[in-house]
Amino acid sequence: MTQSINTDAPQRRSLLKAGLGLAATASLPGIARAQATPITLTSNAQEGPFLDTITLRDGTRLFFKDLGPRDAQPIVFHHGWPLSGDEWDNQMLYFYAKGYRVIAHDRRGHGRSSQTDNGNDMDTYAADLIELAKVLDLKNAIHVGHSTGGGEAAHYVARAEPGRVAKLALIAAVTPVMVKSATNPEGLPLEVFDGFRAAHLKNRAQFFLELASGPFYGFNRKGSEISMGLIHNWFRQGMMGGTKAQYDCIKAFSETDFTADLKKIDLPVLIMHGDDDQVVPVHDAAQKAIKLVRNGKLKLYKGLPHGMAATHADMINADLLAFFTA
Repeated sequence: MTQSINTDAPQRRSLLKAGLGLAATASLPGIARAQATPITLTSNAQEGPFLDTITLRDGTRLFFKDLGPRDAQPIVFHHGWPLSGDEWDNQMLYFYAKGYRVIAHDRRGHGRSSQTDNGNDMDTYAADLIELAKVLDLKNAIHVGHSTGGGEAAHYVARAEPGRVAKLALIAAVTPVMVKSATNPEGLPLEVFDGFRAAHLKNRAQFFLELASGPFYGFNRKGSEISMGLIHNWFRQGMMGGTKAQYDCIKAFSETDFTADLKKIDLPVLIMHGDDDQVVPVHDAAQKAIKLVRNGKLKLYKGLPHGMAATHADMINADLLAFFTA
């Protein structure tokens, strides 16, 4: 007696299960929300050559991502503390699809760059970017900085070679200066940043989890839409970086005074800030910075948090694009 075995049946059942799984996946809240704003990503023959690190003057390896046509206008994204260029994944794809050349680096000591034990200050960060701009031959670039990256971007733009920079966008930036002093009585007391350092020393991982799941994205606010993906991604980026570099950077972002930088910049500047920013209070940042730049525009966002470029990417991207094309 010969028994016939239908080998196609299990395959059909597997495919059916997979199809049902994909259908269920399509109904997930994150996918349902994302379907409202699709983008088209196409390759371009003019892309390349593909580099992802340069070696700086002191031997530090600086990692960066560089996508898009090499003859397109560049956008350089500067990430916040203690993150990496991955903070800008949404914006990288969005503006890539718009035809821009998009670049995001990992600041020294952060992400995939060398875990430096020195040079973790704004002067060195700006010098690193001067080198990167030369290697990549960036001209007429738009620089976009978030939080600490906003301070870094302003510090660089004020020192950039002529012709390298076209515009500057500051998102929830630490400019002009965060720490309280005789000349900045509205600033945050030094004890706040001493608390950052103490928490970093005691348990960096726990400190990062609490920041990401609480004030950074406003997830501690009643009624907020909590994204575990954002929390995990923030934590992942933070823990990739060097602990010494991140510790040093607390002083860099809190105590560096960017007043002279802002006064020097005569290019168009867009300053964007949420009025519910619990990390960099708007009254001591954007509302002061706009008075220092020569050619600036201030855009405030009601109820939005420090990490609004991630929580409200569609809104921020649209406003950035309008600024870039104006």
